[in-house]
Formats: sequence, C-alpha cells, structure tokens
Amino acid sequence: MAKVDNTQDLSIIQYQIGPKTTHARHDSAHCLAPGLFRSIKKGDHQKHKLHVVYKFGEKELVEFKGPEPLGAEDLVVLQGLIAMAGPQKLILSPELNSPAAIALREGLELKWNAVDESTMVIKDSFRKLAREIGYNPDSGGDLKTIAQCIERLWTVSIIVQCGNDRRGYKMLSYYGSNTQKGNLLVALNCRVATAIFGIRPFTRINMDEVRKLNTGPARILHQRLCAIISQGETRKILPETLVSYIWPEPAVGSTLRMRRQTLKKALTEIAATGSWTVKEGCQITRVGEFKKKVVKKVKTKKA
Repeated sequence: MAKVDNTQDLSIIQYQIGPKTTHARHDSAHCLAPGLFRSIKKGDHQKHKLHVVYKFGEKELVEFKGPEPLGAEDLVVLQGLIAMAGPQKLILSPELNSPAAIALREGLELKWNAVDESTMVIKDSFRKLAREIGYNPDSGGDLKTIAQCIERLWTVSIIVQCGNDRRGYKMLSYYGSNTQKGNLLVALNCRVATAIFGIRPFTRINMDEVRKLNTGPARILHQRLCAIISQGETRKILPETLVSYIWPEPAVGSTLRMRRQTLKKALTEIAATGSWTVKEGCQITRVGEFKKKVVKKVKTKKA
C-alpha cells in the first residue's frame, strides 16, 4: 500500500469522471451500535447529544460521544469516504512528518494505545464524494451538506475498551477541506482503517445499493441489515426490531403507527434496489452467493 509521507505534497487531485466505487468495508461495530445513526428531524441536531455505549463481541466495549446526534446524511457521507479509501490505499502512519500528515493525526486526537496506530487517508474532492453517494456534484447545497456532515463526524469521539487495552480517537479528521475549491483531505479513525485492511470483522456495504436509496430511514436500515445478513442468507426479523434500528427509543400510539408505515416504505425502497427481497412476515433475504468473511492475522514487528 502507498504511504502518505513527506515526499508527497498531499495536493488534491482534480475531480475526474471515473468508475464509481463498488463497495465499502465498514467496521461492524459502527454498523451495529444501536442509535449511532438514527432518523432525525430537521432542527433536532442542536436539541440532542450523542452518547452510545455498545458491547461488541465478548470483549470490546465501544463508546461514541458527540455534541450532536448523527443522522442518515452523516451515515452515507461516512460510507462514501470509506468506499473511496479502499482503492486509494493511502496509509497515514505515525512516522510521517509532512505538515498535512501531522495535522491529520492531531485532528484524530489519538489517545492511549491508539497513538502508534496507522490509519487511512482520502485525498480527493467534494464533487467526487458527492457522486459516490448519489448526491449532485454540481449542487452547492449538496456540497455544503457534505461539508457539514464531515465536521459533525469530526466532533464524535470514540473510546474502545478491551481488557486492559484502551484506545481513543475522533471518528475522523480533516485538513485543507474547501468546498469552493473542491479540495478534500480526510483521515479515517484507526478502527475503520483496520476494517478496510481486513484485519478486523467488517461489514460489506454495496455502494450501488446506497446510491439507489433516497430516504433517511431506508439508508439507516440498509446499513444495519448489511451488518446482520450475509449474501445468500435469509432472516426473519420482527417489525418492532426493525423499527428500533431506525428509532432506538420506544414509542406508542400514533407515533408508533407512523414509524411502522415508514418502515414498510423503507423496506420497499431497499427491495427496489434488486439486491434484497422482503416477503410476508419480514422474511428478508440478501440476494447473492454466501461469502465467508475472512479476518486477516495482524503481523507485528519485533522491537
């Protein structure tokens, strides 16, 4: 893999029409944490805060904290960044000392055992990111929305506790981002980077499907389904459970009825991508051939 080092000026490449990414290798803990991404009404970002604690597997406790909750737009922007990071293969290691590399690592606010970890960089343009996630690359409003999402994601802190091992970092960092010039330089957090490397369990998200989804509830539900249903598998999931993937807090009366109606529309939208089938009783099938996820062993250097 290529490294982002002091021999590179980290100048932004020009936006070019090229093939879109096919998939994103996302950290499963980000995808499964209940309420990390949720359906949010306009204006609610300033009314609530983000605090989600999730036990991932048998050993890890992952805590997400931020001044604002994360919605569907934040989710899809992060998916796009992760998808773009894979083909670029730009590694940001602690040994690199260019101004941009130093700024990106400082922006991640690495703490404890995370200070020596490597991560990944996306060096591209806002327009390319917009195109990757199905937004209009020529819309000033869409580009502004993407910039706001990146800044909101940057405010989120993550603490991972596994036994005596403790790691801390921001969800992402950015440097030299400029919507007017189109420049975009972002670093992902170390946990997501290791999922892209294939070192830890990851969720494979089909970006063609993401680009076909238009509503927030469908996007949130789609990511959760990708995390729990492998290609070729079928699962029966209770409607109440599916509703909780979009809105983690309980509801009754008219609010619950509205959520159930929205759920039906979201499932219809996901099925319309052609990669999912939803039968009566919420029997959900992910079309395709089953592919076993292989986690690579981490190679460590001797001191």
